[in-house]
Amino acid sequence: MLSELEALAGRLIAVGYRGSMPRLILDALSQNALGGVILFARNLPSGPRDAVAITNEILDASVAPAMIAIDQEGGRVARLKEGVLKLPPMRRLGERDDVEFTRRCAALLGKELAALGISMNFAPILDVDTNPENPVIGDRSFSSEPQKALRHAMAFGEGLMSAGVAACGKHFPGHGDTDLDSHLALPRLSHSMDRLNDIELLPFRGATTLPAWMSAHVVFDALEENTPATLSRASMTELIRGDIGYEGLLISDDLEMKAVRDLYPIEVSAVKAIEAGCDQVLICSETEAYLDARRALVSRAKEDASFRERMHEADERGRALRARFGSQTPVWDDGFHKETKNERRQIEFELAEDRSG
Repeated sequence: MLSELEALAGRLIAVGYRGSMPRLILDALSQNALGGVILFARNLPSGPRDAVAITNEILDASVAPAMIAIDQEGGRVARLKEGVLKLPPMRRLGERDDVEFTRRCAALLGKELAALGISMNFAPILDVDTNPENPVIGDRSFSSEPQKALRHAMAFGEGLMSAGVAACGKHFPGHGDTDLDSHLALPRLSHSMDRLNDIELLPFRGATTLPAWMSAHVVFDALEENTPATLSRASMTELIRGDIGYEGLLISDDLEMKAVRDLYPIEVSAVKAIEAGCDQVLICSETEAYLDARRALVSRAKEDASFRERMHEADERGRALRARFGSQTPVWDDGFHKETKNERRQIEFELAEDRSG
C-alpha cells in the first residue's frame, strides 16, 4: 500500500497511455493516488464503444470521484472522430458570432461526453489568434479580437458545464501570438505587460468562473525571463492567484512537450510546476513517468515543509473539482444516440448553411 504522502503526490498527476489500459493506472486509482486520466484518439479507435469501455474500467477501479478528460475542441483537435457532434474549428463559431449558437453546440457536445463517462473537456480555447504564422493555435481560437474570444469561450465553457462536464480554459497566459509550436520548441513572447493585459490576458480575466485553466509552455519576458509560464511562479501564482484572483484548478500542459522536456526531465519539471503554482501536471503518453514524478514530489515534500503545504493546497483544489464533476456514469447506448440525433443534425445543418452561404 502507498503511504499517505505517496497518494497525495499521485493525485497531483494526470496521465494518458498508449495501448491497453496499464495496470499502473488502475492500481493508482484503487489507492486514490491519481488525479485523472486523459484519453486520446489512439485510445478510441472505435469511438463511443471504446470510450464507454474505458470509462467503466476507470470508474470500477476508482475509490474516489475520477476525472476522465479529453481534448474535444472541434476542428483538428477532436479525439473522438465519430459518434459525437462534429464541430468545425472554433474560428468558424467566432466568425458566425452567435453566442447562443456556440453555447448550444457545447451543451450538446457536453451531453454526449457525459453520456460516455467523460467528466472534463480541455476546452475552451482562450488564446487570441493574433499571429498568422502561429503553427499550433490559429483557427483553434475563436477570434483575433479579445472580447469576442472571451464571449464565445465563456459560452462554450458554460455549455459544457450545463451538461455536467468540467470546462478547462487554455493556454494561460496566452499562446495565440507565438510562432513556434510548444510541442516542438520553446516559444517566447517579449510583449510588455500593457500589451499582455490588453490582448492575451483579457479573456482569462473574464473567465474566472471556469473551474480549471491550463498553462502554456511559453516564456513571457514581462513575467519571468527564460522560464516557461508552466514553471514560473510569477505566472502561475503571482499573476493568476494574486493579480487576477483566480481560484480554480491550474493544470499544466503536457510535461512531455519539448518546450519543457528539453529543459528538464519530467520528474524535475513536475516538481517545478507544482512549486510554481500548478495544482496538477499532465503526463500524456509515458505512463511510467508517473512513478518518477510521484517519487520526486514525495522526496521534495520530505525535504521542504512549505512544499508539502503547497501540495496539500493543490490537492484540495483537485478534490473539489472531482467532487463537483468527477465520475460521470456512462449512459451511452443506441437509444441515447438516437435521442440526440435530431439536435446533432440541426446544428450540423446550420453549420453547413454557413459554409454554403
